[in-house]
Amino acid sequence: MTHPDFAKKFHSNVLNSLAPNPARQASGPRPMISVCSMIRWSAAIVLGLLCTAISMKASADEAATAVIDIWDGDAPAWNAPQAEESDTSGPDGRKVAGRSVIRLGNVSTPQLHVYPAHADGPGTSTVVIAPGGGYSILAWDLEGTEIAAWLNSVGVDAVVLKYRVPTRSEDQKWLAPVQDIQRSIVMLRTSKVSGVNAQKIGVLGFSAGGNASARALTASTLHYAAHRPGDGKIRFQPDFGVLVYPAWLVESDEDLTLIDEITVDKNTPPAFFAHAIDDRVSCLSSVALFTEMKRNGIPSSLHVFSGGGHGFGLRQADSPTDQWPDLCATWLRQIGMAK
Repeated sequence: MTHPDFAKKFHSNVLNSLAPNPARQASGPRPMISVCSMIRWSAAIVLGLLCTAISMKASADEAATAVIDIWDGDAPAWNAPQAEESDTSGPDGRKVAGRSVIRLGNVSTPQLHVYPAHADGPGTSTVVIAPGGGYSILAWDLEGTEIAAWLNSVGVDAVVLKYRVPTRSEDQKWLAPVQDIQRSIVMLRTSKVSGVNAQKIGVLGFSAGGNASARALTASTLHYAAHRPGDGKIRFQPDFGVLVYPAWLVESDEDLTLIDEITVDKNTPPAFFAHAIDDRVSCLSSVALFTEMKRNGIPSSLHVFSGGGHGFGLRQADSPTDQWPDLCATWLRQIGMAK
């Protein structure tokens, strides 16, 4: 029996046990519920909720053909969380396009969740997806698994990167996520992830994941060379990038000056940008990086929409930002990275 079927049957049994018994009611007054019965019912309800959580996690990952730890030992040093990894959304979590969002927190074991576009061989390219979440959590479905399904639909292999969070208290909150992105690219290039394209590799990041992806896109050094010196022999830069409402790339929200850590030259890979003008995370992050790419002759594509806010993913909400996936697919085909 699958997890979802088990959970459904379990819930049905629990509800049946709680329902009034007509035969008992007909024979006389219903006895007072015992403390032991209440404890048993409470335990059953808790176990039922646990089964539901397990089934939700199983269904969220069932399309992934593999889940791979990206470090063959301990990850580079960081302040790992003590709490267990979990969905931190809660019952009142913000919804997007009327649907809830899985917000993974306390990720201490970074992994690649692999989604090949074709069962019979690699797709046109492979994209490492970095969900957003303010370097505190990961918007796992909204900006992760749902993006993988869309990339597969245009012939692109996808790997959703479960990178380390939270890192907001680190001196360089971006460092661990960028290390995880770079290590993922090296793993792909050395064919350690089977069934996906190891030759053409891109990064696709949202918000904080867009910040980390932009840093990986423009990096001239491997940020974990001291930990994995052999990786330094492999090209760790991606071939292209897709940055959707990338965060914190400019000195201020009203400034077109890129932060010092972002350096663009003629060897920087091309990128696609999607941002809304009313985003609380300034669209100038996208505009400034695109401007530097234009100045260096890098054929990139910038789209700043008249509305849409922040954190829309690719869910359709009757908003101008609904158009970005089609525009991005066209750009990916133009640069030879999608079918």
